[in-house]
Amino acid sequence: MFQTGPRNLITDVAGLHVGNVADARLKSGVTAILCHEPAVAAVQVLGGAPGTRETDLLEPHNTVETVNAVVLSGGSTFGLDAASGVQVWLREQGIGFAVQGQVVPIVPAAILFDLANGGDKDWGRYPPYRELGYEAARLAGSDFSLGTQFSLGTQGAGTGALSAGLKGGLGSASTLLNSGITIGALAAVNPLGSVTIGNSRHFWAAPFEINHEFGGLGLPCPMPPEAHEIKLKSGKNPQGANTTIAVIATDAVLTKSGAKRLAIAAHDGFTRAIWPSHTAFDGDLVFALATGRSGINICPQDAIELGAAAGATMARAIARGVYAATPAQDDLLPAWSQYIEPV
Repeated sequence: MFQTGPRNLITDVAGLHVGNVADARLKSGVTAILCHEPAVAAVQVLGGAPGTRETDLLEPHNTVETVNAVVLSGGSTFGLDAASGVQVWLREQGIGFAVQGQVVPIVPAAILFDLANGGDKDWGRYPPYRELGYEAARLAGSDFSLGTQFSLGTQGAGTGALSAGLKGGLGSASTLLNSGITIGALAAVNPLGSVTIGNSRHFWAAPFEINHEFGGLGLPCPMPPEAHEIKLKSGKNPQGANTTIAVIATDAVLTKSGAKRLAIAAHDGFTRAIWPSHTAFDGDLVFALATGRSGINICPQDAIELGAAAGATMARAIARGVYAATPAQDDLLPAWSQYIEPV
């Protein structure tokens, strides 16, 4: 039986630190995941509408093995500026890939669409995401010697997120495996589909819940007759308003191709937690990070357990992001805590 790490957050994976910054007026924000030491990294994109930076270098056949940080941001493609802010902060600390006397921080990033969520996007000539990214990195890296505790829900990249019928949010979870390996997930949940079953408050991810971490409701019994119906956030015009972006991380020792397999496995958590997922109008993406801090190399049996745990942990993180969302002024949709099931 799986159990959570002490924080039940991605920062239970030793060597990772998270900083969240939000702008309430903008209804958007940035999440920076900093690696204390460079981490082996990969990515898997399964949605049809991704918005990314520096993802080509993460493919196993390409040269760069490790990264210094990963950024999740709101703001659609404007939010890709957040990675520049994180990169600036890292360079100021002398952190990055050394090449010909220069320091180049490696900072892949992904964005979600939260432009049409009731927030004020009249930001003038330049969007604010570079500055938000810098601040998120500063918060994440303020003391690398300490573990990182952070809040979920309407935070960071999940600040302005929406799902079908409910506010989205920033979610995280962790799992301790029998092998001694820790795995953690972080997700900014903004899908076209629904994370709850039919018109109920029950989460699709319920079979994987640990210790009532998102309400303890379990699955509805009987299943509601409308459970199979496709409920979409944007009605008849779903284009350009979605995407769940996430990070799966472990302290196991992985190669770059092993990290790629981990990212692929973590997408199972999307399909367990969101109905439907990986649509043509979502940019669904998972970054994988392997810090290697445990010193444990993966044998074939461990790889099976690691992949299964990646999917389960990701599903829990997605549900926790929606469960923890809080109401705010000018919201277009209710938070899960406000939702009342129709009679």
